[in-house]
Amino acid sequence: MKVILREDVYNLGKSGEVVQVKPGYGRNYLLPRKMAVLASAQSVRQLEHEKGVIAARQAKLKGSAEEQAKKLGAASVKILRKVGEQEKLYGSVTALDIAEALAAQGLKIDRRHIHLPEPIKAVGSFEVEARLHHDVTAKIRVEVAADLQT
Repeated sequence: MKVILREDVYNLGKSGEVVQVKPGYGRNYLLPRKMAVLASAQSVRQLEHEKGVIAARQAKLKGSAEEQAKKLGAASVKILRKVGEQEKLYGSVTALDIAEALAAQGLKIDRRHIHLPEPIKAVGSFEVEARLHHDVTAKIRVEVAADLQT
């Protein structure tokens, strides 16, 4: 099934590209979320007409992502968790925890943009990657510390 992407889709393509996807993925995921439209002759002509608009929108999104990346690069997050023996956490620190800690500092970021291969389960300092745009990433310093209150 050929579709035209209306948004950037990670590991698939950028906005405005015509890509081949499996029918189930297109029908059940991309089309209902309005991330893509079916690639017909009419929609391809319309896409050619809208490429300038799409390019301008992408440039604006990239600019705002770069601005946010500068703010996030300067930010440092400290998260307190209860710890057990050998400095292991009870539970873990997830992307949602990091997003909430950043929001408390006034930096809003969607938790899905924070790339955390697996949850943090130890005390220490970590660098976490935030993918804000297809071409823009930022490093966030996360310090996980022991909560001494019992």
